[in-house]
Amino acid sequence: MATKRVLIIDDDQEILAVAQLTLQAVGGWNVITATSGDEGLNKAATEQPDAILLDVMMPDKDGIATLQELQTNPVTQSIPVILMTAKVQASDQRWFARLGVAATICKPFKAMKLHTQIAEVLGWEQ
Repeated sequence: MATKRVLIIDDDQEILAVAQLTLQAVGGWNVITATSGDEGLNKAATEQPDAILLDVMMPDKDGIATLQELQTNPVTQSIPVILMTAKVQASDQRWFARLGVAATICKPFKAMKLHTQIAEVLGWEQ
């Protein structure tokens, strides 16, 4: 099985560092990071990751606008996207589900279980 490559897009440096370290150390995956929607769009197109973890609330271009651009670009539209958000209201969760994302992971997440959550959602062997 080839090593999975995951792109994490989040403007919060601490969350980015924790998620990156966890997925690399515990999951054994290659992790690419971006701190803005525009940087993430560029890296998604050029790096072609196996999955994208995308923060919903970011300055400038938020996660939803970034998701919509990923979905309309033929180069990135087939990459599964998992939203990461602190919005845990049922109405928000229903809205996220209708956007065509693979899943939503609520913040704060349990770092040591993050790779398991992602693998289960995407059907990846662990």
